[in-house]
Amino acid sequence: MKALKAREKAREKAGQTVKRRLHPAWLVAAVGLLALVGAAGFRAAPGVLMVPLQQEFGWPTTVLSAAVSINLLLFGLTAPFAAALMERFGIRLVTSIALAMIGAGSALTVFVQQSWQILLTWGLLIGLGTGSMALVFAATIVNTWFVKHRGLILGILTAGSAAGQLVFLPVIAQLAQSPGWRQASLLIAAGAFVVIPLVLIFMKNKPADVGVLPLGAEAVDPAEVPVSSNILDEPKQNAALRALQVLRRASKVPTFWALVAGFAICGATTNGLIGTHFIPSAHDHGMPETTAAGLLAVVGIFDIVGTIASGWLTDRFNPKILLALYYQFRGIGLLVLPLLLSATVQPSMVVFVVIYGLDWVATVPPTAAICRRVFGADGSIVFGWVFAAHQVGAAIAATLAGVIRDATGQYTYAWLGAAALCTMAAVISATMRKDRKNEPLKEQLPSELPA
Repeated sequence: MKALKAREKAREKAGQTVKRRLHPAWLVAAVGLLALVGAAGFRAAPGVLMVPLQQEFGWPTTVLSAAVSINLLLFGLTAPFAAALMERFGIRLVTSIALAMIGAGSALTVFVQQSWQILLTWGLLIGLGTGSMALVFAATIVNTWFVKHRGLILGILTAGSAAGQLVFLPVIAQLAQSPGWRQASLLIAAGAFVVIPLVLIFMKNKPADVGVLPLGAEAVDPAEVPVSSNILDEPKQNAALRALQVLRRASKVPTFWALVAGFAICGATTNGLIGTHFIPSAHDHGMPETTAAGLLAVVGIFDIVGTIASGWLTDRFNPKILLALYYQFRGIGLLVLPLLLSATVQPSMVVFVVIYGLDWVATVPPTAAICRRVFGADGSIVFGWVFAAHQVGAAIAATLAGVIRDATGQYTYAWLGAAALCTMAAVISATMRKDRKNEPLKEQLPSELPA
């Protein structure tokens, strides 16, 4: 009843929103963007801090890769439950707690002396925090607050993580050199903590809280407005149970498994390999760590451009074809990467980082769009499960690449294997099944999915 009254109130005040110069959705999106930037500090850290930690403590690559793998795994597995928690308790509270966990984990890292402690801080604490601030956070904002421009806004929010890495990466790399990696960790903590007050003050949970409809909605449509618009009015709803129920329904739809397979490979070839091992690999070839970090910063610049462009394209073209193209371009880049690494930055390496940057998370808008179109109101949580697969792939790749490096003394086989996986992802995406009527993907309510 409360949800119904809230929708009626929103409809009554919809006419008043015409007079507003700025729809509240834009403010929520802006705060969400800042939160993603603030949470992105750690995403830039492992590749930069691995070498200084190895030099100080003598830990092998496998140990630090394991810490990153735990982080990446929790980063993904937390996502669907975080989406359900946002429906249950609100975006604002969950986001604030997540940022606090990232800040605390980063600050506590300065006290580590044993390898198990880095597993606890980098792996467990920061993993849970970043998992709650994963791309499912952006998808929840978009699905709750927007009807128009969803692809574009999701592209912009997704680019927030890249922008955060772009802001943090050069500074972290410089601090890691002098005065040291501990100061770099404190910078990451500060980046997370400083955003919390903005989230608490300006973030709103749902349009009905401020008496408006989602941006672009003429009336409240259950197929367009996600469950998060009314779930807050049902305090007995169990977030974990809801996430598992959505997984049960989604697992009976072939499209879900195609997205899971493709996104697992996406995670393996971004966060798992390039994000974790590019700087150590470049260092193996004689390139200074700060120079390699600068190349990753260039990836971040073009990641912003590519992700926003992908959001725009997703609003206009078939998302599964976009996915196939993105994965194939990535595979070609990884295939030639072993030939490009050297002690100095050659023009061919610049071309690689530009193309790889454009492609980095360009897969997110079309993947989220397919989740929304096929699973309707459950789309955000389904995307959370798909993103979990992304991070499982990243965790496996981060560990295997470390093992390959320790066993062979180089990363070549890791790059070539990843290139082959990208070709597989392209084929899976291009041949993704349509709905049972053999028509283009369309919006479906959860009740329309197989029971």
